[in-house]
Amino acid sequence: MKDAAIKNMKERMDKAIDVLHHEMAKLRTGRASISILDSIKVDYYGTNTPLNQLATLSVPESRSITIQPWDVSIIGAIEKAILASDLGLNPTNDGKIIRINIPPLNEERRKELAKVAKKIAEDSKIVIRNLRRDANEEFKKLEKDKAISQDEHKKLHAQVQDITDKFIAKIDDGLHHKEKEIMEV
Repeated sequence: MKDAAIKNMKERMDKAIDVLHHEMAKLRTGRASISILDSIKVDYYGTNTPLNQLATLSVPESRSITIQPWDVSIIGAIEKAILASDLGLNPTNDGKIIRINIPPLNEERRKELAKVAKKIAEDSKIVIRNLRRDANEEFKKLEKDKAISQDEHKKLHAQVQDITDKFIAKIDDGLHHKEKEIMEV
């Protein structure tokens, strides 16, 4: 019971870290990255379809992305979807391929992105702390029901705190890495 609770908590914390990495990857830095286009959906025959399911995405240079649609007739819809996104990108197309040049970020935009990264990290920490609280409440209930002793409850509480600290450190490391990436010129 208690091992299953810790295993469940760890799995859920791992998922929270995965979400953190996914959200951080969406943040635009001065470098081209296909992951910044993950949130773009294109109206394809009445269905909002992810861009990566409609085209080949590539990064030929450090500051540009190319999008080659499999169906050339939707090139305009892809361009509209990119312009409508809040990424601030200006696509150009030659009728077959869409090119996106990633402009270098100014200092003000870098600071804004760093704040967004901090908020994403803080949200992840809140999720981790909530999972810690849930596990501790479960162990408190087990102690109350006499399923575990008070000493065992204290050991489990310390184990949960140790696991939580490790996951919080992972979040801090991810934030530090992303801030460094955002702030580099």
